[in-house]
Parts: sequence; structure tokens; C-alpha cells
Amino acid sequence: MHVSDEATLREALIATARAMNPLGINRGKAGNVSVRLRDGLLVTPSALSYDRIEVDDLVELDLDGRVRSGARAPSTEWHFHCAIYRSRPDAAAIVHTHGPFTTTLACLDLAIPAFHYMVAKAGGRDIRCARYATFGTPELAVHAVEALEGRQACLLSHHGMIALGADLDAALGMAIDVEALAEAYWRALQVGPPPLLDDAEMARVKEKFGRYGRGPRRDAPPAPAQPRPADEPQ
Repeated sequence: MHVSDEATLREALIATARAMNPLGINRGKAGNVSVRLRDGLLVTPSALSYDRIEVDDLVELDLDGRVRSGARAPSTEWHFHCAIYRSRPDAAAIVHTHGPFTTTLACLDLAIPAFHYMVAKAGGRDIRCARYATFGTPELAVHAVEALEGRQACLLSHHGMIALGADLDAALGMAIDVEALAEAYWRALQVGPPPLLDDAEMARVKEKFGRYGRGPRRDAPPAPAQPRPADEPQ
């Protein structure tokens, strides 16, 4: 969702936050969402149910975490939102969730390896699990940025998951995909450690994702010649 109007952007941020729980990727008041605004960001407020959030409850911060507008306290995780935007110019939106399966793996300090080709959609051969630090601290921000290097998502040890995107739709979509992958991986582990795809295959898949939905297929066969009517000159 590429929007330039601030009022529309605020409404889109609230809609994204409200979508998380019905989608099953978050529970209760957990998690948070942000989006770039000018040279700073808008972030959901702390300790307020998503269905109660109104436009004026959103908090505008600069990239150092100073409040520019908003009467409420920003999400306790503003440190990692600011740190990610400072380090990742490609990220324009962040979705943080406490989904049931991503949180389960995070509590086991498990990354999501290349058990399924869709793992490459997050940018590499795995989805890392960041080192543990207390929630809402600069230390957690450092670990999150580290785990997200070259990636669009990561787990947070004993905590939850972060997903990035070029806009709110992309960040939410990434969060949905990672939660689904975490569920599939957890289910596979009930049978035994699944075999993994090799690095070469994951690199091929990543390259294909980079072209996904962009123009005609490069590997498409030539279109069949159309027969000419009998009276058309050759």
C-alpha cells in the first residue's frame, strides 16, 4: 500500500495493526506496527487494544526516538523500530507480532532453516533468531538489526517475530508468511528434523522471488504463430 497522504497513511497503519489478531499472527495487545513518515516514523501506542486505537493515538517519532506528536506513550519497542529504519533504507514498514508458532520457535532459540523454498522470500537461506535481550531495550534493538542483516524477517529469542516491508501491505504479508513457515516447521519437527534445501537452490529461489510478478516470464516459450486467413497475402 503505497500512500503519500499522511491521513491515509495513519488509517492504513491502524488497519494493519487491527488485522494482526484476526489473522492469527498475534494475540491481545502484544506486538506493534510502524511506518515511515517523512524523516521519522509513526508507531502504535503502548498498552492500548488495537480495536480502540484512533488516528490521534498514533505517535510520531524522529529516528532517534524523540516524540514529535501524539499524547500517548509510543510502543515500548520504539528502540528497534528506530534502529531498523536507521539501518535499513529499504524498509518503510515494520510489523512485530507474538504469533503462536513464531513465538514457540523463538522460545526454543530456533531459526527457521531452508526446509521449504518459501524461506527464501525473507531474503536468504534461513530466518534467523536474534539473541535475547529484555524487551524495550536498546540491546534488543542491536540484536534485531544484526539478525535482520540481509533479511526481511527474524525471530526474537524468547519473544516473537519482526517482519519488514517496502510498505504496510508487504510487511504484513511477510509476517503472515513467516508465521505459516513457523507452523509448518514446528509440525515437521514433530516427525523429525526435515531435510534441507541446499544453498544453491535457495539462491535460485531467491533470484526468482526477485523477479516475481515483474513483467513477462524470461523463460517463457515463444508464442505459437497464429494462422493467417486464406485470403491474406503471405
